[in-house]
Amino acid sequence: MRALALRVGGRTLTILEYLGGLSQLGWQALVQGLRPPYDLFVLLRQIDLVGVKSLGIVGIAAVFTGLVLALQTAYALARFGAKAVSGMIVGLAMTRELGPVLTALLVGGRVGSGITAELGSMQVTEQLDAMRVMGTSPIKRLVVPRVIATMFALPILTLIADVVGILGGMLIMRYEFGVEYQQYYNSMITYLKLSDLFSGLGKTVFFGLIIGLVGCYEGLKVTGGTEGLGRATTATVVISSVLVLVSTFFLTKFFWWLETW
Repeated sequence: MRALALRVGGRTLTILEYLGGLSQLGWQALVQGLRPPYDLFVLLRQIDLVGVKSLGIVGIAAVFTGLVLALQTAYALARFGAKAVSGMIVGLAMTRELGPVLTALLVGGRVGSGITAELGSMQVTEQLDAMRVMGTSPIKRLVVPRVIATMFALPILTLIADVVGILGGMLIMRYEFGVEYQQYYNSMITYLKLSDLFSGLGKTVFFGLIIGLVGCYEGLKVTGGTEGLGRATTATVVISSVLVLVSTFFLTKFFWWLETW
C-alpha cells in the first residue's frame, strides 16, 4: 500500500512539474512576444509550415470523417424515417467537436513532432547555447513564432475541415440515400448557429497553444543525443494528444456556460 501511494504521489508530482514547466515557458513566450522587434517574415514562414503544409492531411481526414459520420447517422435515422435531419447532426458534430479535435490531433502529430525534432536537434548540436552567447533569446527567436503560428493556423484549418466534412456528408447523403442537397442544407442551417461554429473555432486557439508549447518545451529540454531526441518526439505526440482530449471537455463546458450566461 505504501509503495502504491509513493508511486501515485511520484507520478502526480511529475505531472505537476511538467505542467509548471509548460506554464513557465508560456509566460516567457508571452513576455518575449510583446517585446520588439517583431520578425514578421519568420512568423509567416512558420504559418506556412504549420497551416499550408497541413492542408492535405486535414482535408483528407475531414472528408472521410464527414462521409462516415453521414453514413452512420443515416443508417440510424432511417429506422425512424428521419434521414432528412442528418444534415443537422453532421453539421453540429463537425463544427463543435469532430472538426476541432480531429484537426488538433493531426496537427499535433505532424507539426508538434516537427517542432520538437527541429529544436531538439539544435539543442543537441549546441546551437541554442550559441544563440545565448550571441545575446539572442531562443524563446524570442524560436518559441514565439511557432506558438503564434499554431494558434493562428489551427482555427483556419479547422474551418476548412468543417466545410469539407459537411460537404462530404452532403455528397454521401445525396448519392447513397437520395437526400437532396437543399434538404440537407436546410436541415443543417435551421439548427446550426454561429455560436456552434465559434465555440469550435475558439477551442482550436487553445489547442494551438498546447501543441506549440508542448512541441517547443520537449525540444528545448532534449538530452541524450539522437536517442533522447526520439523520446522527446514521441512524448510530444502523446502528451499533446492527451492534453487536447482532456482540455476539450473543459473547453466545451466553458463555451456552453458562455452561451447560456
